[in-house]
Amino acid sequence: MNQHADVLVWGQGPAVFEVFLEPTCPFSVRAFNKFDALLAHAGEENITLKIRLQSQPWHLYSGLIVRYILAAACESKTAARQVMQAVADHREEFEFTDHCTGPNRDATPNQILERLKTYSGVDAMAAFDRPDLQNAIKWHCKYARQNGIHVSPTFMVNGLVQPDISSGDDIEQWASFLKR
Repeated sequence: MNQHADVLVWGQGPAVFEVFLEPTCPFSVRAFNKFDALLAHAGEENITLKIRLQSQPWHLYSGLIVRYILAAACESKTAARQVMQAVADHREEFEFTDHCTGPNRDATPNQILERLKTYSGVDAMAAFDRPDLQNAIKWHCKYARQNGIHVSPTFMVNGLVQPDISSGDDIEQWASFLKR
């Protein structure tokens, strides 16, 4: 039996705004927290927002957290978004200080998973434990590599990487790229 994870897509418009995120990256969190405002500003009938997960090894629990998000997506994209929001809201609970030290170095993977479940209210452990979930993880990795994505956040509009878009931009700036 194949494990199916919902695609992380919101809106149904012709302009496609893809964002490659590492869930614990502070710049990815800043971008993630603007998505609802972007959808409201642009109109869900005008934009399709696609979240792509970009695990990065210097964020030491990145792979574990990405797997949990995709496990939650096996329930629904809404559940996956709840987990992403929980990570965004409690980022220090999932990240090492300076990528190498701090209290999270003593945390076990099971403790991190328990934090994800507690903060998000989403129990994704059954899907997390399925070996075939790796197919969804590999898809995100391959898609990023095929598009030359190496860091997060990276933005694509209508299939083209946009190096001029930053997580620090306001949503009006992002929306201006959708009209080009």
